[in-house]
Amino acid sequence: MKIAIIGTGTVGSALARGLQKSTHEVILGARDVTDSATQQLAADVGAELALPREAATSAELVILALPWNVAEGAVKALGDLTGKIVIDCMNPLGMVGGALGLVLGYSTSAGETVAAWLPGARVVKTLNQVGAEMMADNAGLSHRPVMFMAGDAAEAKASVAAVLSDLGFEPLDAGDLTKARLLEPFGMVWINQALLRGKGRNWAFAAVEPA
Repeated sequence: MKIAIIGTGTVGSALARGLQKSTHEVILGARDVTDSATQQLAADVGAELALPREAATSAELVILALPWNVAEGAVKALGDLTGKIVIDCMNPLGMVGGALGLVLGYSTSAGETVAAWLPGARVVKTLNQVGAEMMADNAGLSHRPVMFMAGDAAEAKASVAAVLSDLGFEPLDAGDLTKARLLEPFGMVWINQALLRGKGRNWAFAAVEPA
C-alpha cells in the first residue's frame, strides 16, 4: 500500500521510521521539500518526498501527523480525498485554563472535525494514544502495545488494522468515529503520565489477558 504521511515533525518522522520495516511504500508530505533535514529523513527511511497535496493525491492511505493549531488549513489544502483512507492521529491540544488540555470534546472530536473537513474520505482515528518513540520502535516492550481505532467504514478499519500491526501494535476496534471522543481523552491519560507524572515516554498501554 502507498502511504502518505502529512507532516515530518516528531510524529511524522517516527511513523516513517516505524513503517520502514514494512512492505508499504511511503511518501512524505512536507511544506519545504528542499529542507536538508527532511531530505535526510526521506533518504534514511527510503521514502519519496513531495508537497503535501501531491503526496496525499498519490497515496491510497493518508496519515495526518500535524499540530492541531495548523491542522485545519493544512488538511483542507490537501484537496479532494474522496474514497481515500485517512488516519487522524492528532490530539486537539491547546491551553485550557492555563494548562495543556483538549480544546474539543464531549459532543464532538478532532476525528469528527477532520471528517467534516474531508467529506468523502474514510477517516479513522488512531495512533493518538502513545508517544512518537513507540511508533518508531516498540519491539522491546514486554507486552505487545494496544492501539484503539475508531471509524465508520469497516473496510477502511481493516486496512488500518494491518498498518497498526506492521507498526507493532495490537489493533482494537473501538467502534464508529464518534468513539474518537473516547480515544482523544485516553490519549491525554498517556500525556499526563508521560509528561506530568514522571513516567517518561518509553511505554505504552497493553491489553493483557489470562494465559
